Amino acid sequence: MIRWVVVIFLAVIVFSSLLPWLEKLGIGRLPGDLRFRLFGRSFSLPFASTILLSTVVFILAKIL
Repeated sequence: MIRWVVVIFLAVIVFSSLLPWLEKLGIGRLPGDLRFRLFGRSFSLPFASTILLSTVVFILAKIL
């Protein structure tokens, strides 16, 4: 269980750093993705996009 939490946490960090590029593909604007502004900085937490992409990768791994 703790291993999955760590994997999801690392995926959120990776997707957050790649978000400007992924927004061009439409990822990062799903209903479960959080965006907020704090002290003049914009923060994004793409939870729904992370789950969607993790599911796609899981399905591809099962097929291959």
